[in-house]
Amino acid sequence: MSQTIEKKRIIFICTHNSARSQMAEGLLRATYGDRFEVLSAGTQPTAVNPHAVRAMAEIGIDISQHRVKAIGEFQGLSFDLVVTVCQKAHAVCPFISGGKRYLHQEFDDPSAFTGTEDEIMSGFRRVRDEIGNWIKITFANIDL
Repeated sequence: MSQTIEKKRIIFICTHNSARSQMAEGLLRATYGDRFEVLSAGTQPTAVNPHAVRAMAEIGIDISQHRVKAIGEFQGLSFDLVVTVCQKAHAVCPFISGGKRYLHQEFDDPSAFTGTEDEIMSGFRRVRDEIGNWIKITFANIDL
């Protein structure tokens, strides 16, 4: 008789839910999706950044069907871990009703990058890889 393991619920939050939290959601789901139910939201959601979609597609993770979500959409849910990935979200939203544990890990905002298309994509790739490396280390043996 096999025993089903209940996945721990994690939410990534940034201001616009357009890049960092979307990439973190996709990366954690792809890396440890067997252990975690992963969501993302924004304090002031806008639109999923097409550069984030492209950067993730380059490593075989499709976030093209992701949509931005406001934190309020998850009212009433409990989270084993609430992760803020930008300083603005951390300052505005240090506590979420239903959060059991909180973690803050700041990453540069790739949506703010300027320059040529290649320079912007280079920045998105760097942030994507930083988030991916952090996720691999942080969530490998996390006890929630």
